[in-house]
Amino acid sequence: SEVPMSSAPLPWARVTDHLGTMADDGRFNGILLVTQADATVVEFCRGWADRAAGVQIHPGTRFAVASMSKMFTAAATLLAVGRGELAVTDRIVDLLPEARRPAILSSEITVHHLLTHTSGIGDYFEEDESLPHYTGDDYGATWAGRNPGRVERPDDYLPLYADRAPAAAPGEWHYSNAGYVLLGAVLEEMTGRAYVDVVTEDVLIPAGMADTGYFRSDEPRPDVAQAYIDRSGAAWRTNVFSVPVIGGGDGGALATARDIDRFLRVIADGSLLGPELSALMRTPHVPAYGDRSQGYGPIVAPGGIFQHGGGDPGVAVFARHHGDEDLSVVVMLNVDGVFDDVWDVVSSGLPTHP
Repeated sequence: SEVPMSSAPLPWARVTDHLGTMADDGRFNGILLVTQADATVVEFCRGWADRAAGVQIHPGTRFAVASMSKMFTAAATLLAVGRGELAVTDRIVDLLPEARRPAILSSEITVHHLLTHTSGIGDYFEEDESLPHYTGDDYGATWAGRNPGRVERPDDYLPLYADRAPAAAPGEWHYSNAGYVLLGAVLEEMTGRAYVDVVTEDVLIPAGMADTGYFRSDEPRPDVAQAYIDRSGAAWRTNVFSVPVIGGGDGGALATARDIDRFLRVIADGSLLGPELSALMRTPHVPAYGDRSQGYGPIVAPGGIFQHGGGDPGVAVFARHHGDEDLSVVVMLNVDGVFDDVWDVVSSGLPTHP
């Protein structure tokens, strides 16, 4: 399906024309949403949500958002800070019992370190090929010999990284999935609620994200885009055996593009976290890469930009808010191997900053 684009202003009309051509060639399968202030600039959908059922993608389709969910974990953590349940300076060894944390966790690691990917803890899915516990770029391979259907709570991940040697020194930026899994455990310990309940009740519902949640892959899920991994032979395969059965602190929520846009805007305007915590989330705490810095959750950049992406087998998503222009862009795809080409096209319509 395709939302009519006749009203899209230049350069977005050129962008959607190009994406339409890519969709015809099988190189775009998903949704692009662009909003500015209170107006929808572009809402473009093409491709299949469920090939077997013959269901096409539409504006209400839920997509897996992978690591983009880390922003939800960060928001829930900051809300707990605002309630006085913890502080960003609290040490993890003081917040979690030994059974819920790596045995070799440094006593100096704080909530701040986990939020900013500066804990240095060994990751269960290590993407840095220079490290001895590099696990490759295939997240699905992480579950070889394991049952992802039994990975349901933060503690279920612990055996995967509890004995891993540190990936970096504390204070050094090194992207960490395990760090956000550990934040999920902290939230459970401090609130007495399951991680998914904390995020749903404290973040998603107050943000008006009614179509977003943590849905089990072994239960019926309405309006969900199946995540299709590379074909072997003639058949399309989904990623059901390549990701945990339900999302956790480091990823796995399902969301619509409109809900992700809502999240960007409630973070930008401070209506979810309050002005002080919202600013703290978007503060450049440590250098990350290029002119990008790490906030509490999102990557931040000049021009009032904050952003986060996500990728799993069959999943490629990206969301960015341009604060100076009050413009948000959300891209969601449910196929492998096409995101870079899609983003090259989409980014041609975005503001540039020196």
